[in-house]
Amino acid sequence: MDFLAIYSRTNRKILLITAVVLTGIIGVVDWYTRPFISIGFLYLFPIMLISGIARRWQIVAASVACAVLQELYSNLPLDNAIPRLVFSWLGFSGTGLFLFELLRNRRMVLAHLGEVEEQSRQLREAEEQLQVLVDSSPAAILTVGPSGEILLVNKAARELFSPDNDHLQGQSIGRFVPALQTALQSGQSYLFRTAIQCRAQRADGKPFLAATWFSTYPAQSGGNKLAAIVVDMSEELVSREDLSLDYLLKNARILMSAVSHEVRNMAGAALVFHQNLSRFEALRENADFEALGTLIHGLEKLSAMELTSGTGEQERQAIELAPVLDELRVLVESVCRDSNIELEWAGTEQSCSVWADHYGLIQVFLNLVKNSRRALESAPEKRIRISPTREHQKVVIRFEDSGPGIGDPQVLFRAFQREAQATGLGLYVSRALMRSFGGDLAFEPSERGCTFVVTLQVA
Repeated sequence: MDFLAIYSRTNRKILLITAVVLTGIIGVVDWYTRPFISIGFLYLFPIMLISGIARRWQIVAASVACAVLQELYSNLPLDNAIPRLVFSWLGFSGTGLFLFELLRNRRMVLAHLGEVEEQSRQLREAEEQLQVLVDSSPAAILTVGPSGEILLVNKAARELFSPDNDHLQGQSIGRFVPALQTALQSGQSYLFRTAIQCRAQRADGKPFLAATWFSTYPAQSGGNKLAAIVVDMSEELVSREDLSLDYLLKNARILMSAVSHEVRNMAGAALVFHQNLSRFEALRENADFEALGTLIHGLEKLSAMELTSGTGEQERQAIELAPVLDELRVLVESVCRDSNIELEWAGTEQSCSVWADHYGLIQVFLNLVKNSRRALESAPEKRIRISPTREHQKVVIRFEDSGPGIGDPQVLFRAFQREAQATGLGLYVSRALMRSFGGDLAFEPSERGCTFVVTLQVA
């Protein structure tokens, strides 16, 4: 490395001056010693000095000059001057070019070595960062060999599968996640890159629901290896099932309220007829007629339960509206795209908290989009526009479509509509859900299409 430092670009002028001065000194000394001895071979030294900084043609030209100077101050006969001149030139230029290539190759080797060292350093840093990422990951990460033996695991994997025993390496993955063992045994040539939810178990035999992302890759020794990320989904499953049960009960309560309302209307009409018929003396004292009146009164009392506006006041909470709208966008964009419906998002007032319930709000939004999508099936222009805006202490979200519109808006929120394509309860339940946490759902007249307005209180 020190040898190459002599030929650095910063020393270029110094080496050129030194070579010229040295050539002059050798020429003067050679002229003085001409009668006795020739020292022309010393011209090799200035050639060697410029070999590391000059180009090939410059080295050849300098070799010609040195060969001429050597022959001028030589005490040898002139008969063989030309052959001596040629051989001297070949010797000088050959030495210079050899040293030039030697230094050039050494520079290339050192440059390549520097690149290799830099790549090795970056690789070590990447490996250290990857190791830190794997060790600090809250998800269980593991690799599995071709025969199903566990090769490497991180701390989260040891805590998930064997919290009392840290020695998972060498054990069969089929004992903990049988689906991964099946994937390895499915074939030698087929490679997986997928995600599944499957049954898994810990070392003590306790089962749990696992969300698994894994991929297989060829092993050098033959077969396939497997890398997997495993997450325990048991708590999320319990929460999801509890949430589904809560909303099943809430929807059932709303439906029972709708049924009770309709039954009470019919019971009220029957009661009017019963009172009118009771004016006849023959029926007034009839035991069966009195029993019928008792049944009608009982049926009216039974159907008296209504979904009050306070239902769910304790269940509502302050939620961010933006994540709900983002989730809605993910859920409906692909469906609208498949139906050739243009989905337009407008408005900027999304980053605020509102009184609502996340799951219930999503259900209301999905029902409105589903209704608009059904109305646009035969429309020439298919467009749905969703626009949230802030109005004082409320957030108003409009769902507008370019469909044929509504013929009779008065019956929109009535339960069990005859003209409805499904049960006729979608809008009834949606408005009941909105009112359960202090919001509202209403129809807004428009020149074309249909517009529903969701109103939420700012938290």
